[in-house]
Amino acid sequence: MTIRYLLFDLDETLYPRGAGVMQEIGRRIRRYIVQEYGMTWEEADQMARRYHQEYGTSMRGLLLNHELDVSRYLTFVHDLPLDLLQPNRALDALLAGLPGEKAIFTNADRPHAERVLAQLGIRRHFSRIIDVVAVGYIPKPNPAAYTACLHLLGAHPAECVLIEDTGRNLAPAKQLGMTTVLVDGDPDDAADYKIPTILGLGSVAEAIFQANAGW
Repeated sequence: MTIRYLLFDLDETLYPRGAGVMQEIGRRIRRYIVQEYGMTWEEADQMARRYHQEYGTSMRGLLLNHELDVSRYLTFVHDLPLDLLQPNRALDALLAGLPGEKAIFTNADRPHAERVLAQLGIRRHFSRIIDVVAVGYIPKPNPAAYTACLHLLGAHPAECVLIEDTGRNLAPAKQLGMTTVLVDGDPDDAADYKIPTILGLGSVAEAIFQANAGW
């Protein structure tokens, strides 16, 4: 089956982990829990970690187990400067040369995705942004998030490539029948292809499209 969609995770996939964006989001998640639920920082940290492990994101755990204003939460945790992200001309050129339709599939919300893509100078390449709101606040790696994404795209799993930095988020995609690409992930994590940075996607994408007769 011909590949139609390249689905890109956003944070720490399209830019390096060392940028510090996710670390700051993590701090803001804990600050939110402290302020809203009257916990100590240590209690908030434990809760955030446990919910992330059990539910895919801390937000999902808070939503299921506590009263949570999701819109307010998402605005709060993503209210951070993106100064360390700069326009990436090499990534812009790479994306311009890739076939297929490109979409973002992220556990963040659309406003955060828009800011990151604008900061990197690559917004023009993505026809769709499928955020956690669009899939009913169900994050990766919950299987329902992937089926919702596919429904929104009107796509079959075999028509999609998921490019991610987190191995556990690739596993459900692979089970559904997507091709998977791990970016700067744990060497022990399973994926069809593994690359050290997103700039290594060119040769991998060529191999994928040739194998699927879509180059």
